[in-house]
Amino acid sequence: MTDITPNQPPLAKRPFRWSTIMDHAVLILGSLFLLVPLLMVLQTTTTPDLDTIKNGPQFVIGNRIDDNFMAAMFKASGFSGENTGMRMLMNSMILGIGFAVGKIVIGMMAAYALVYFRLRFATFAFWLIFTTLLLPLEVRILPSYEIAQKLGLLNTYTGLIVPLIASATATFFFRQYFRSIPEELVEAARIDGAGPVRFFIDILVPLSQTMIAAMFIIMFVYGWNQYLWPTMVTTDEDMYTLVRGIKQLTQDLEGTSIPQYGRANMLALIAILPPVLIVIFFQSWFVKGLTESDK
Repeated sequence: MTDITPNQPPLAKRPFRWSTIMDHAVLILGSLFLLVPLLMVLQTTTTPDLDTIKNGPQFVIGNRIDDNFMAAMFKASGFSGENTGMRMLMNSMILGIGFAVGKIVIGMMAAYALVYFRLRFATFAFWLIFTTLLLPLEVRILPSYEIAQKLGLLNTYTGLIVPLIASATATFFFRQYFRSIPEELVEAARIDGAGPVRFFIDILVPLSQTMIAAMFIIMFVYGWNQYLWPTMVTTDEDMYTLVRGIKQLTQDLEGTSIPQYGRANMLALIAILPPVLIVIFFQSWFVKGLTESDK
């Protein structure tokens, strides 16, 4: 028997699209625009500081990366011997986590009161809180510093974290999210005898996990990158954060009168890692939390 198969038309070639090439080119150029400065910083950690001062960033990889890493993490740059990279990393971690947790807790509690309690001036109170976004830290930093000084909060973790944990951003996002929760769920909780505290802890908090993750990323990065406030409230070297310590290293002149650019750039690379890891770990929750708030 002969196998008779129907004639099949030849596969059509996909049309050549210049738009696809342009899209990929834009993405590649954008990636290089972000990566090249990091590669330049990485290169300066491998060469002696004198070469960096004389020649600037080069296409030469040296052998000083191990020395700069050990100096950045375990060598003190000041007079007390306590502001090592490990100590500054711990202070930055405490500041970032304290900022994130404090702002999330206060933002959730404020949003819960605005949405679920029958307050006469709830809308006015919300817009009053929201308008504080128009006031940057530099506007209110002197009154905040004076209060922290009078309360004896200078050179303490409490002074680093507490004066700045009120967050209009977190209050806004949690308010929008709580308003998207069905009213039937609230009525069912009331029928089951859940009071305000139990409803908040047992129902709202588990439902808000994605929003909490999204806010944690934003607030952690905001607290981690703080420079002006830690500079003002910390004068003891054992309370320096990474951002504060990096600036000190570039101005620190040792016996050779050469700024420690390699060590400072190594600290800068180390300072980038925790926020990047936080964003990568919570990336899916971050996107989901922000999109769910628009329902």
